Amino acid sequence: MTSAQVDTSEQSSEASEEGYERGLGSRQVQMIAIGGAIGVGLFLGAGANIAKAGPSLILMYALAGGIIFFIMRALGELLLYRPVSGSFAEYSREFLGPFFGYFTGWTYWLMWVVTGMAELTAAAIYVNYWFPSIPRWVTALVFLVILFGVNLISVKVFGELEFWFSMVKVTALIGMIVIGLGVLTFGFSSAGDTASVANLYQFDGFFPKGVGSSLMTLQGVMFAYLAVELVGVTAGESENPEKTLPKAINTLPWRIALFYVGALTVILCVVKWTEFAPGVSPFVAAFAKIGIPAGAGIVNFVVLTAALSSCNSGMYSTGRMLRNLADSGEAPAVFRRLSASKTPALGITVSVLFMGIGVVLNYVVPEKAFGYVTSVATAAGIWTWLMILISHVLYRRAVDAGRLPASSFPAPGGAVCSWIAIAFLLFVTCLIAYDGDSRVCLYVMAGWAAALGIGWLVLKSRNPEIAERREPVPLEKAS
Repeated sequence: MTSAQVDTSEQSSEASEEGYERGLGSRQVQMIAIGGAIGVGLFLGAGANIAKAGPSLILMYALAGGIIFFIMRALGELLLYRPVSGSFAEYSREFLGPFFGYFTGWTYWLMWVVTGMAELTAAAIYVNYWFPSIPRWVTALVFLVILFGVNLISVKVFGELEFWFSMVKVTALIGMIVIGLGVLTFGFSSAGDTASVANLYQFDGFFPKGVGSSLMTLQGVMFAYLAVELVGVTAGESENPEKTLPKAINTLPWRIALFYVGALTVILCVVKWTEFAPGVSPFVAAFAKIGIPAGAGIVNFVVLTAALSSCNSGMYSTGRMLRNLADSGEAPAVFRRLSASKTPALGITVSVLFMGIGVVLNYVVPEKAFGYVTSVATAAGIWTWLMILISHVLYRRAVDAGRLPASSFPAPGGAVCSWIAIAFLLFVTCLIAYDGDSRVCLYVMAGWAAALGIGWLVLKSRNPEIAERREPVPLEKAS
C-alpha cells in the first residue's frame, strides 16, 4: 500500500470519527456548490452596481470570479489533504495557530448569522410582493421556523432541500439567458428593436463612469460570491469527498462564466444600462422590458428562493462551525453533542435564535440597515478567504519541505495564485475603507475582534493548553 493510499484512509477515518452522517451525495454537493455561486447579490445587488459601473460590471464579475477560483482551488488542495467539517477554522488552527482557528471559526459563524438576518428580511419583502397585507415579521418568523426544522431532521433533508433551491435558481437563470439570446437573435418582443451588442459600448463607452467607479463596485461583487466556499463545510458529510469536492470546485469557472458573466452580458445587450436603477433587480427590469407575462412575479419567486437557500445554508454551516469550535475548547463543550439524527442540534438552535433578531429588526431597522448587514457579512467573508489562502501558502511550504504529504488535488500555480488572491482581497478591503457607506463594517469588525480578543484571554486563563500550537502531522506519520 502506498503512502498516498494510507493517507487517504486515515483522512477518511478521521472525518468519520467526527460522528457526522455522510449523507450528502454527489448531486447534492454539486448543487450546493452551484447554489453558492448564485444568490441575492446577483439578483438584486447587480442593479445598483450597473448604475455605478455600466457594462464594465461584467469585467468586474469576471475579475472577481477568477480570484474566487484561486481561493477555491487553494481550499480544494487543503480539503483533499485533510477533509474535515469546519475546514476553514481547522486549517487556520493547524497552520497559523490556535488563536487564528478560534477567530476564523467565530467570524465565519458571525458571517452566516448576519447573512441569515438579512436574508430573512429580504424573503419577507419578496412575499409582500404578492401579499402586502401580511406583516413582514410574521413571514420572516415562519421561514425561520420551517428552515430550522429542516436542518434538525438530518443532513440528507438539508441537502435535498438545498438541491431543489439551487435547481430553481439554475433553471431560472438559464431560462433568462436563453430568452435574452432569443431577443438578440430574432428580435422578438418589445425589446427586440433596441436589443444589440452595441448596448455594451454605445452609451458613454464600456466604462461610462470611469475605471475608478467600476473598481468601487468590487466590494458589492464580492458579496455576490459569498457562500461559494460552503462546499468546504460539507467535506465532513460528503459520501466521497475525494471525488465530489474536486468535481464541484473544477466546475466553478463555467458556473461563473455562465451565471454571472453570461447572464449580465445578455441582459445588458437586451436593455441598455442607463435603464437600470439601484433597488430594482436587473432581471425584473429586463423581463418587464421584454414584456413577458408575469415575468416580474417569476423573478420575484426565484429571488425568494435564493434568499431562503442562503438562510438554509447559514443554519447548516453555523451549527457545524460551533461544533468545530467546541471540539477545540473554543466554545462551550455542550456544542459537541450530536442529536439522534447526527446533526449539531444545539449549535443550530443557538444560531437560529441569533438569526431571529432579524425578525425583530423588521420593526425597528431603517432601510439602510440591510446594506450595513451585508457589508459586515462581506468583511467576515474576506477574512475567511484570507485565512484559506494564507493556510494554503503555509501548507505548500510544509509540503515542499517534506513535512506534510502532498494533496491529491494540487492548486494550479501553487502558492503564486494564492498570493495574487491575497493582494486582491487586501485591495478590496482598502476600497471598503475608502467608501463612507461601507466603512461602517470595518468598525463593526474592529469591535468584533476586540470582543474575540477578550474571549481568548479568558479561555487562556482557564485552560492555558488551548493556546499551545498544534503542529502539522509529519510526513512519516502519515505514511
